[in-house]
Amino acid sequence: MSRLLLLFLLSSFSSWCQPLVLKDSLFPEYKKVMIYSAVLPGAGQVYNSIHREKGPKHAYWKVPLIYAALGASGYFLTVNNQTQKSLKTEYTNRMNNAGSLNPTWAPYDDQAVLSLYQSYLNKRDMSILGCAAVYFIQIAEAGVEAHFLHFDVTDKLSLQAAPIMFGPSSAGIHIKLQFR
Repeated sequence: MSRLLLLFLLSSFSSWCQPLVLKDSLFPEYKKVMIYSAVLPGAGQVYNSIHREKGPKHAYWKVPLIYAALGASGYFLTVNNQTQKSLKTEYTNRMNNAGSLNPTWAPYDDQAVLSLYQSYLNKRDMSILGCAAVYFIQIAEAGVEAHFLHFDVTDKLSLQAAPIMFGPSSAGIHIKLQFR
């Protein structure tokens, strides 16, 4: 009897396992999407929208936001870089007693020009970090969304949260997780 039970369990073991799916690509899908986003910002989001099996294709709206963020941080980078170069030239001219002073910086004394130069240098560096942050966040977002391309969200799973009072002076949250 125990041998028969063991034979039954071993023969039905394959029904408990997930089926083996062979990929036709060298890279997993999320890596491919991240490469697309690294080469062309927003391309991973478009790829995710095109290849979504179910649900709304909602990633197209992210592309203009990506380019707006890259454009804004690039604009601030350019403005801050030009201003700090102008301030550096102004300070160098003042130290070398050159006669050509920029009328924009004429009201400031030497210490104020140096202080403004440091300020715009820091702003330029923060703009570089902003550009890099937007670039890498959009790559990571595309990769995370690619992980959820084949994720099945059904009505069989629900989560409900509600406030609850435990007494006159203590409150909490009642969380209900339901599997149907």
